[in-house]
Amino acid sequence: MQTKARSRHFIYTDWILIETQFDPEQLHSKETVFTIGNGYLGTRGCFEEGYPHALPATFIHGVYDDVPVVYTELVNCPDWLPLVVIVNGDRFRLDQGEILSYDRQLDLRQGLLIRAVRWRSPSGNTVDISFQRFASLADPHVLALRCDVTPVDFEGLIEIQASINGYPENQGLNHWEELDQGKINQGIWLQRRTRSSRIELGMAAKMTILGTEAPLQVNTPPGYPTLSTTFMAKRQQTVTVEKLVTVFTSREIETPVSAAQEKLTHLPDYATLLKAHKQAWDEVWQQSDILIEGDSTATFAVRYNLFQLLIAAPRHDDKVSIPAKTLSGFGYRGHIFWDTEIFIQPLFLFTQPAIARNLLSYRWHTLPGARRKAAHYGYKGAMFAWESADSGDEVTPRWAIGSDFYGEDVRIWCRDREIHINADIPYAVWNYWQATGDDDWMQSYGAETILDAAIFWGSRVEFNSERERYEIQGVIGADEYHEFVHNNAFTNRMAQWHLEKAIAVYDWLVHKFPERATELEEKLKLTPEERSHWQDIIAKILFFHDPSTELIEQFEGFFQLEDINLADYEPRDRSMQPILGMEKTNKSQVLKQPDVLMLLYLMRESADFPYNEKALQTNWDYYAPRTDITYGSSLGPAVQAILASDLGKSIEAYKQFIQALMVDLEDNRGNTNDGIHGASAGGIWQAVIFGFGGIQLTENGPVANPHLPPGWTRLKFKLHWRGKWHDFDLHGGLGTRGQGDKGTRGQGDEGTRGITNAQFPIPNAQSPMPHAPSPMPNIQGFIFDLDGVLTDTAELHYLAWQKLADEEGIPFNREANEALRGVSRRASLMLILGNRPYSEAQIEEMMERKNRYYIELIQNMTPQDLLPGAIALLDELRQAGIKIGIGSGSKNARPVLERLGIMDKVDAIADGYSVQEPKPAPDLFLYAAKQLGIEPAQSVVVEDAAAGVEAALAAGMWAIGLGPVERVGAAHIVLSSLAGAKWADLQEQLSNISR
Repeated sequence: MQTKARSRHFIYTDWILIETQFDPEQLHSKETVFTIGNGYLGTRGCFEEGYPHALPATFIHGVYDDVPVVYTELVNCPDWLPLVVIVNGDRFRLDQGEILSYDRQLDLRQGLLIRAVRWRSPSGNTVDISFQRFASLADPHVLALRCDVTPVDFEGLIEIQASINGYPENQGLNHWEELDQGKINQGIWLQRRTRSSRIELGMAAKMTILGTEAPLQVNTPPGYPTLSTTFMAKRQQTVTVEKLVTVFTSREIETPVSAAQEKLTHLPDYATLLKAHKQAWDEVWQQSDILIEGDSTATFAVRYNLFQLLIAAPRHDDKVSIPAKTLSGFGYRGHIFWDTEIFIQPLFLFTQPAIARNLLSYRWHTLPGARRKAAHYGYKGAMFAWESADSGDEVTPRWAIGSDFYGEDVRIWCRDREIHINADIPYAVWNYWQATGDDDWMQSYGAETILDAAIFWGSRVEFNSERERYEIQGVIGADEYHEFVHNNAFTNRMAQWHLEKAIAVYDWLVHKFPERATELEEKLKLTPEERSHWQDIIAKILFFHDPSTELIEQFEGFFQLEDINLADYEPRDRSMQPILGMEKTNKSQVLKQPDVLMLLYLMRESADFPYNEKALQTNWDYYAPRTDITYGSSLGPAVQAILASDLGKSIEAYKQFIQALMVDLEDNRGNTNDGIHGASAGGIWQAVIFGFGGIQLTENGPVANPHLPPGWTRLKFKLHWRGKWHDFDLHGGLGTRGQGDKGTRGQGDEGTRGITNAQFPIPNAQSPMPHAPSPMPNIQGFIFDLDGVLTDTAELHYLAWQKLADEEGIPFNREANEALRGVSRRASLMLILGNRPYSEAQIEEMMERKNRYYIELIQNMTPQDLLPGAIALLDELRQAGIKIGIGSGSKNARPVLERLGIMDKVDAIADGYSVQEPKPAPDLFLYAAKQLGIEPAQSVVVEDAAAGVEAALAAGMWAIGLGPVERVGAAHIVLSSLAGAKWADLQEQLSNISR
């Protein structure tokens, strides 16, 4: 399926972005959109032949240089693209002649940029020219470009010039000193060095001509070494030009020029390089792809956002990080913000943790710069830069120069006041450790990062003796419209959270790596008094929060500011700050981006204070209408999409999601020319996985509780967590509006599927079901209930319900527990409560409490808890080639199976996360059969509850009941237990019944 984007001349397929018309007015934004890269460098999507006022750029990670007095920026490196085609004296260029057809494609699956043009020259010669380029993912130092030239209606002279442009500019400034250049066998090379940082670059290139005899010439004008060839072209005959380029810098090797020359000499041909490149992309997408069905725009656009982060991710370097605008544009001068840790890093944490480790190791390498910044401001420890480059020193410009030549320059206060980044980075470090269990990295890198940044908070807070509370004054919170506030909720709570985790990390170090703990105590001057001070801050830091309503005040005095109704200013095409002016915005209750809601989002996964469902609802109702979500910050929409999804606001969630999703593809903020919105791209991944997929992390693995948007029929992805891959394949019912609230737990390498609405035909309740599903049984699979069949967890359920009932003062005993056999958790609770009045929130809490008690009890289970006959029958069935599934309404089926040690004997699991309707509806068993790949009539269900037997019969399956006839007598076969049960005997009985 294809979807037209508005006014961008784009067509989207599942994997390919297609531009069907060239629009010079969108030149710069399209250069950003068509960026390619390989994690070492990124190259904007400029034309090989050039175009007036284009902004060609190739950015290499870590290659920064200073502009004296003003700023530090990522350097635009020599341009490897130039390839000029001259047709009978007319130079091919899109601002001359006539464009007869135009097609440009970005193939995400293969990392290829392709362009095909039919062009009529000013002299009237028509020629087909196509380009293909890639930055090799298999070898980060290799770049490749191919051009096919085919005369359509003429024969004549064609000249090709392939060059390296040694005069790249950062919008008017050239950072490079000329060192040397020259030629090698059928190739050219260039040597440059940055003026201030003294980083040396070596680049080499060669050109091959296929399809005609054409001698090569080498020209080396200063700063522009060129390979050229001229040949007589024949009508309808294609000539192919292949340009291969190698590049190194002194950041990774001492002699980059010789390294580039040496690699170029030994490169295989274009086709071989392309094959290796495609294979590398296949491996990356196997880990990182997200499949969406039912929404063709989202299918492509989600992959596009992932692609832009994947090509910016440093795979082999832990001293660099991903800039806010990735490696795709000049915006923010290539600086690294909190965007990377909070918005971008989670994608890599759960799909490519080695990259996530690199991103965080970068922060450890920049600790010396963070310490210098802290000392500059008179504080202790490490104070991370709001904008960071290579050294970790603060590189946020002090002043912003406005567009009005006579206007006042604007002071940028983020460098001084937006200090929440000092907790944001430790937040990402902690989450990496929790998700990977990487103790070695934590003790070597992460612990020092967390502890030194915590020492900063100890010196930054102030104790208010009148309030007997610690305060953090004079800050900018996540919402940047208010530039000097006290006790910002986000900053204060994140600082408190940080100190809590710093103490935990220190205690862990002392216990597990005592020598490292001693080393850091001495290096950081970390004393017992300091740690005691942290405890005091944790206990006494100010946080303005009404426990009765759960409403949080964004900062001290926020509720006294003038309230602004954003709807009164619609329609508009810019943010509220220029509309109101900076001073009025500062005095109004209008937000650039989520602040309190951002805090709730970061506390959401662990359910740490102040997050709870009531707090989310209350603060959403207050702050969402006051957030300039449309034009404020691109960081906001994805976060609000997740929270709206949590609140069941599926339409609002999808609206915010689309706003984030299309920010660059549709340039809906008008600034895509500056580069890709990296934080928004990372937020997209989180919105899909944590919002719509509803992923929650538990001790037993990630669990999905999906809320699929309207129209989405399938969402498939995989997550890496604590050394294992967890596959998720979530389905939404046709025509449903994001109603799914069930999920599936990924476990190791086993894929499981969650169905939010039944996907199978359910027999009409009015139609009689035949007692025997088929004339002659062809049994292919057994589906076992868990509780009471393979193990007896009924006692554990009873103990959990009894504890809950005792706490609530409700009479309950074993006799009453019998009525709960085979009944869902909610239905069981409603039977226990009877007519007693409880709110929905109280009911939800009690269900969670009972489940918590049950999980605690099952931790003591072992294989000894398997019921007699269970293992023998399972082994016999497997030996006979019979597939085995589990059909349990419990949401804890997987941990029980793990404790019993029989996961390796099970082919499919249908549990409480798999379907909406519990037994006696047939959905669970139908789902299990679907997972096993067998028909219902080929399935045997083993159950111990009447509701389970009824569900099996409704599904058209064979049923074996365990227990008294009065309970399971409707089954085809009734046994007292599995003890002594043999497959041969059961098969004979089923055959007799069918006959």
